[in-house]
Amino acid sequence: MADRYLRLTGTAPGRFVTRRLGLPQPAALRRWSRQTPDLPGPVLRLAAGEKPAQGTYGAVVLDATAVADPADLRDVHATLHPLVRSLTPCGRIVVLGTPPRDGDLARSAAQQALEGFVRSLGKEIGRGCTAQLVRLAPGADAGSTLDFLLSPKSAYVSGQVIEVGPAPEVPAGGTRTALVTGAARGIGAAVAETLVRDGARVVLLDVPQAADALAEVAARLGGSALPLDITASDAGERMAAALPDGLDVLVHNAGITRDRRLANMPADRWDTVLDVNLGSVLRTTGHLLRTGTLNEHARIVGTASIAGIAGNTGQTNYAASKAGVIGYVRALAADTEVRGRGITANAVAPGFIETRMTAAVPLVIREAGRRMNSLGQGGQPVDVAETVAWLGSPASGGVNGQVVRVCGQSLLGA
Repeated sequence: MADRYLRLTGTAPGRFVTRRLGLPQPAALRRWSRQTPDLPGPVLRLAAGEKPAQGTYGAVVLDATAVADPADLRDVHATLHPLVRSLTPCGRIVVLGTPPRDGDLARSAAQQALEGFVRSLGKEIGRGCTAQLVRLAPGADAGSTLDFLLSPKSAYVSGQVIEVGPAPEVPAGGTRTALVTGAARGIGAAVAETLVRDGARVVLLDVPQAADALAEVAARLGGSALPLDITASDAGERMAAALPDGLDVLVHNAGITRDRRLANMPADRWDTVLDVNLGSVLRTTGHLLRTGTLNEHARIVGTASIAGIAGNTGQTNYAASKAGVIGYVRALAADTEVRGRGITANAVAPGFIETRMTAAVPLVIREAGRRMNSLGQGGQPVDVAETVAWLGSPASGGVNGQVVRVCGQSLLGA
């Protein structure tokens, strides 16, 4: 659905009126396209305490890994203070830190301080710019993460803390196979399209009632349609049967809402949401792992929600299911057998995304959802899709057990 307010603030009269009234002035975000694959300006890389050269930059990467004491945080201020106004619109700031270390009290305090700094910077920087903290574990391979964060593909990701570790070497191979659930429309269809753009062959799954729309998307993308109720007792077996060459990327996107306050929520609404959004994820993923359908170095990406992080009135069932997805991917990422096969598990947590579902939300609530984030607007399905594609990449083996919010740095939750 069109965001008329965003269009208004993109005009000279609209900017004048909203400025006079003290209203938000969201910037039109620069998203990836073949015509605009890069940020509008060079990337400046420097260490905390280093004096920056004058100029205009599309992105700044600040190496703060040597910050080992609260006094060292002055170097972060000294370096970034003159650079904030030098960023182009829709620019990027990425701060590199390290995970807090047990027993090293001063370093742990200083490195944790970077999180509060980056989250605050993301909320004040404006003009469509974003700020992130990337924590580098020993031996980390952050190539794919920086490629994503320093590109227009991360337009609606801000204020995030992402830990990156070593990445096992992935043998070069042929075309990768991806399965996306809930793929008939909206975010799922966008995820499938983005994975195809990046060279994958896709199998698209959705409920039998959406078979016609699913077939249309599959035909457009040159993929295969799998009409299937993911809560069926044999769903895992049928998914495996549709993947004779195994699976390299599993994207759990299917989900439903049945909103009502807990005092008014009957058991069937609770059970249905928990089964679709969480129970089916555990059952089908477990089957694909046990049978070896998930190939070595496969990528599992679950779809959570900011509701699962911050909670939401009338969504105890939905929030529980999405928080459960977060718990599940973190447990999978820590599982010795799964890690031993080079398989990673991560989650995306979308905020207000412009879909058919959010278009049906009442106007006042819809506008609040759009504006209550640092970028002052709703996201697009492609914003979630780009994040999934990064987590699903063969080069992202160092990103494991992470939950990345695609919410424009929503003011709800952490």
